[in-house]
Amino acid sequence: MKINIYIIDKKSKEKLYTPLIEHYLKIAKPFAKVEVFEIYTKDINKAHDISTEASQKSYTVALNQYLGGAYNIALDPASKEVDSFDFSKLLKDRGLVNFYIGGAYGLESHFLGQCNKSISLGKITMSHKLAKVVLLEQIFRGLTILNNHPYHK
Repeated sequence: MKINIYIIDKKSKEKLYTPLIEHYLKIAKPFAKVEVFEIYTKDINKAHDISTEASQKSYTVALNQYLGGAYNIALDPASKEVDSFDFSKLLKDRGLVNFYIGGAYGLESHFLGQCNKSISLGKITMSHKLAKVVLLEQIFRGLTILNNHPYHK
């Protein structure tokens, strides 16, 4: 199984979350290959100075190329929250799963409609970097549930 996380975010020199990200990528290896791709283009940067709509559209343009051939799951705070067991079912029997974390203005409804599923990590607002860590932990937890590993208990 392969799991990709595409996040609209600048590559940061801030290293607070790096050890956690590396930890979850490492411990997930026995179950799946998990990779994180940070995407931030000049067009996204320009769009942030224009409007929310322009920003969301720039995220769609940047992310559209990754939609093909995978089970696509967008993170969207307005979508349904799932518990860890329902989350694990999203991964079950999938060859390739792509997760998408939008930019500061979220993902446009057009992009959400192109995904197989959209889920919420909760009603609270969190930074993109923290959302990435939470998603990685849930991916690992979901994989351990599917593989009857004791971590999830």
